[in-house]
Amino acid sequence: MDSTGQKPTTRSTRKRGKRNPVGVLATEAAEAMLDKKALDVTVMDMRAVSGVADVFVIATGESELQIKAIADAVTERIRERLQERPWHVEGYEGRQWVLLDYVDLVVHIFSTDKRQFYDLERLWGDAPRELIDGEADVAEAKLLQKLRANGATSS
Repeated sequence: MDSTGQKPTTRSTRKRGKRNPVGVLATEAAEAMLDKKALDVTVMDMRAVSGVADVFVIATGESELQIKAIADAVTERIRERLQERPWHVEGYEGRQWVLLDYVDLVVHIFSTDKRQFYDLERLWGDAPRELIDGEADVAEAKLLQKLRANGATSS
């Protein structure tokens, strides 16, 4: 129990209302990012290296306006197509690093400076990852195909 008398929230106690496979969530997030011309869209399989989430999808926006548009596109697309909402959102007002937490999936949208500074790809260097350059690459992305084929969901 924490100081408020509540159980601390851990990934194992957080639950999503819907149970869409994380590969499907990640695919929708990547497609929404690319629709808004996000740069360096990267998918990382975090299952073997972190208890934080199963998958990260990371992208860069070139301006605060684009970062907001990317975040809005991801939340709208996942809400409309999969009927899911983020469990938690951080950084939306500051628009330098927006984090959309779907429990199994965490979406990171960075400004160029913040992405270079935090360098999640280096920080989680052991995680399998794939850069997705364009919309055609989403369908062909081997990591996303693997996640979708496995029907990867968290317990």
